[in-house]
Amino acid sequence: MYRAKAFGEDDPAVLRQIMRDARLATLVTATPDGLVATALPMCLADEGPHGVLYGHVAKANAQWTLPVTGDALAIFTGPNAYVTPSWYAAKQAHGKVVPTWNYLAVHAYGPVEFFADEDRLYQVVTTLTNQHEGSRPEPWAVTDAPDDFIRALLRAIVGVRLPLTRIEGTRKLSQNRPAADRAGVIAGLSQSDRDDDRAIAALIPKGD
Repeated sequence: MYRAKAFGEDDPAVLRQIMRDARLATLVTATPDGLVATALPMCLADEGPHGVLYGHVAKANAQWTLPVTGDALAIFTGPNAYVTPSWYAAKQAHGKVVPTWNYLAVHAYGPVEFFADEDRLYQVVTTLTNQHEGSRPEPWAVTDAPDDFIRALLRAIVGVRLPLTRIEGTRKLSQNRPAADRAGVIAGLSQSDRDDDRAIAALIPKGD
């Protein structure tokens, strides 16, 4: 991951929170057929020094059948927002400003394992379901469906286990701009009707 010095994020707690908040990842593997990527929800388990990611792909997805060269990569993207230079105080002062983009992103690396064991798959889909249903007033549970129905569906997927060996993150939040410019960006994004814009506005540091 390219990380400008001003935006690099190395705090493990912050990186894990970005991954958990993003929820959907892009799993990338290098194979003899070239790079292969799949978008899939993944959950982060507190196992090992950096954690382990779990998820699943469709059995019809060829990615799990192809030999993998080196580590796999899981890409998590948090909220992101376009930043117009019109919001900068510097535009009025000297005009030497250009557009940019603010965003959160994490790249997580490790040796990927694909598995078809039914009990392990059941645990993965249960964990994923509980994670995303937990905040609902009446959460749905895997056990709400007939067991034979769930077991049949499990035969159509393949589990993914990615023990993490390295995690890199970027939090690009206008940290390189003067306080007056950041204040303008916060004000501008806060008025947007886009959820991501307002989320980024809340994360931009205030003051000097």
